[in-house]
Amino acid sequence: MPLFRASGERGGAKARPRRRRTRSREWMKTDEDVSVLPLTRLCLLSLADNMTEVWAKDYADSYLDRYSFRYIMGPFNLLPAALVEELMRLLCSRKQMSRAALHLLLVPHLRGLSLGACPGLVTPALCAHITARCQGLWSLDLSGAQQLSPKLLSEALCCLPALRSLSLAATPSDARVIRTIAQRCRLLRHLDISRCHFLSPASLLPLGGGTSFPFSGGPSASSSCAAPPPALPLCSLLALDIGFGKEEGDAVAAAAYLLLSLPCLETLDLDGLAQACCLIQHGRFGLTDEFSDREGVPRLGEVWREWRHRQGSDRSREKTEGAGAEDDDEEEEEEEERILLNGYGRESRDEEPRDQAEENLQDRVSSGDRLILRLKDVKGVSCECLDSLSRACPNIRSVCVDAEEDVDTRGRSQGSLLASGLRAWAGQLQRLSVRFPGPLPDLLPAVDVAGSSLVSLTLQGVKTSRRTPLLEAIKACPRLRDLLISAEPPTGPQDEEDEDDQRDEDRDLPQLPHLCSLTLNFSYEHSQMKPVVSWMSLKRALRCLLTGSPLLEKLSLVSLPCPLDCVFNDVLGSLDLDLDLDAHLFADSTDSPRVPLARLRHVELPRTDVTMVTVKRMMQRSKRLKYVDVNHCWQISLLEWSDCKTFSKVQVVWS
Repeated sequence: MPLFRASGERGGAKARPRRRRTRSREWMKTDEDVSVLPLTRLCLLSLADNMTEVWAKDYADSYLDRYSFRYIMGPFNLLPAALVEELMRLLCSRKQMSRAALHLLLVPHLRGLSLGACPGLVTPALCAHITARCQGLWSLDLSGAQQLSPKLLSEALCCLPALRSLSLAATPSDARVIRTIAQRCRLLRHLDISRCHFLSPASLLPLGGGTSFPFSGGPSASSSCAAPPPALPLCSLLALDIGFGKEEGDAVAAAAYLLLSLPCLETLDLDGLAQACCLIQHGRFGLTDEFSDREGVPRLGEVWREWRHRQGSDRSREKTEGAGAEDDDEEEEEEEERILLNGYGRESRDEEPRDQAEENLQDRVSSGDRLILRLKDVKGVSCECLDSLSRACPNIRSVCVDAEEDVDTRGRSQGSLLASGLRAWAGQLQRLSVRFPGPLPDLLPAVDVAGSSLVSLTLQGVKTSRRTPLLEAIKACPRLRDLLISAEPPTGPQDEEDEDDQRDEDRDLPQLPHLCSLTLNFSYEHSQMKPVVSWMSLKRALRCLLTGSPLLEKLSLVSLPCPLDCVFNDVLGSLDLDLDLDAHLFADSTDSPRVPLARLRHVELPRTDVTMVTVKRMMQRSKRLKYVDVNHCWQISLLEWSDCKTFSKVQVVWS
């Protein structure tokens, strides 16, 4: 077994602490301005800085393409697994990860491996190293790894039975990979297979266990007496934008099977989810018979019976009394089983017609225990399905809705449907995302219903006007930490400014004291150098957001249809921030956590009228600022940008 040690660097390692002691305190400061980086973090930064030229250089020159080591005894074997994982994340975020560095960091005690940020490095050879060296992995992210074939993925997953979390998003995964996951990764709780276009909805059925798919032994399964595995303990399943099924209703049928066979699901991102809830609640199992017969799986009515039996068993464990009640439950289950057997033609003596049996089953579903799921996070549902979804999923905390601008058959608008559907989760919904190509005021009733408990609000594709009441939406969501609005700018003549009247009313404006991330993104025509500045009243809402959100860390204002530079001047004007102000006095003035814009880290202001003087004042206000995007800001010249680059350590992007 080869021994790899970076022995040549020992002398340098002894000299390094002396240089650290002579470095300025400014080099050791963190984003917290006055605190010092922990020693562990400093060591990881040093390792990352020297990874290419020191730690990986000798290995890459002497061993990388000449030998294939099953195990490398190197300097990183002595690090705890958590530090190795943090070092890998640091290298990936800096775009410094290399093939040689990966070879050195694949230590046997590694528990988490995330390569989604560098999918080009994930090759069949590297996959072989992972399965040979890191068989104890709990978490693996291979998102975007297009070089791995389905066969190779299946063979690799057979060697990683301890996985709890797996991401294969945008990979060539197919039905074979899903069968391998169902049979070999028995501890898996989180699975992301989004954008895997070789997967059909029916290919996901093995995840639900032996009750919902015919078992066929895998490559390592023993022969004759192998029993079908039970359902995986999945808590999270992300499978949006996968391949199409053979028939139009396959997505709904597959979703119904998974809802009944994966009892631990809390997060689900799957096409046909809401329609499947409606189908089950109304007992319309016959609609999936063609799908069941084609895929060779039990009828959905039988799966529902097993689900109900499982629910009854769980409740019976919690009961402390009721021997008689248990007998009643057993009799009810036996009667229901007879109905199912008659309805689906299995050992039926009376041969009751299937239509009548299905009608009886629907009556049993509607009069018996209704479907109650543990789902807390769902995506991709429509306004029309929210009512059925709310009945089946009373514990929802996060929902993503795709709304259409037109009205439904009953004449109700999408905004009213959305408000009605969200009412069941009022007071508990924490994250709401709505894609709606209609006027923003139409969504205000829904925001009023759910706003009191929201910590994240996303509105995409909405249309605005000069009279759009943004402040009303802000007032309805006092607990927001993240706000994202992607909208079309208003059209029409410029409205008159009434700055004096507005300043008098600013004292009563709503505030978002917990807001950490703010994004206002307006579309624009590519033929225009700058957006049409016509929404003057937007300045008031912006001033309210920036002044009343002292915890703001990320700010993105793109193509704003209103003057922005004057808004920043008003917000920054609360302190005397002349460019020649003494640095010590300035630091003292910003110690208060209530100072606006003092915690900014990331700022994007493309296609706005912001000036470089304002950008410099923002840099002075927040010493945590690391990145500023001022692309296509017509008030900034090349000379000003060049001077700012040499003057400041903040990364300023301009073109």
